[in-house]
Amino acid sequence: MNNYILLVEDDAGIAEVALAYLENAGLKVVHVTTGRDALDNSRAESPLLVVLDLMLPDLSGEAVCRELKETADIPVVIITAKASEEERLAGFALGADDYVVKPFSPRELVARVQAVLKRAGKNADGGKRLSFNRGELVVDDRNYTVTCRGTSVKLTAVEFKVLHTLAARPQKTFTREELVDRAMGYQFEGYERNIDSHIKNIRHKLSDSPKAPTYVITVYGLGYRFGGVPDV
Repeated sequence: MNNYILLVEDDAGIAEVALAYLENAGLKVVHVTTGRDALDNSRAESPLLVVLDLMLPDLSGEAVCRELKETADIPVVIITAKASEEERLAGFALGADDYVVKPFSPRELVARVQAVLKRAGKNADGGKRLSFNRGELVVDDRNYTVTCRGTSVKLTAVEFKVLHTLAARPQKTFTREELVDRAMGYQFEGYERNIDSHIKNIRHKLSDSPKAPTYVITVYGLGYRFGGVPDV
């Protein structure tokens, strides 16, 4: 199975925003604009999940969703302007795993996609063992373990998610808001400063000096980035 999200949306503006937020959340995304392209892609590649607009220029989104569910075990998150309870229930009856109504918050879309992937037991990263500084630090997303200088490090679930988010994209600066989204979910909006406490705990557990950290580096006025050197 290919580890990416298939975004099916013919509105260029909506697609651009959705694509940006999903990719910023660390998800690989392929974008198509028609129902036929969505079905062709799904048959050939089998994405992790499909984000599907119901109003497409060729096939109806309902027909695409129905065929996806009949021919493959692919989770589907529907995007639509149809907001009535009856229409939402009809979407679920087709087999949709979740439903987002336009206009929607892109952060909510990301949270719903991540929740569906979690319920489906699918990992958008494919499960990775990330190693840095010649094996000094290992972050294993397959087993949710961290080893630093040969010693197992016990992190909380949120601390692990924060560290893994940073380590998965070395040198990228994440804002506190982005780290909250990745580690705690959109429902914790407004808790950005809590990230500072988690960073402090991570540094302490990694014996990473706050004044001259090796791994979790403060980018003043912006947020945090990961400073470890990936092993080849």
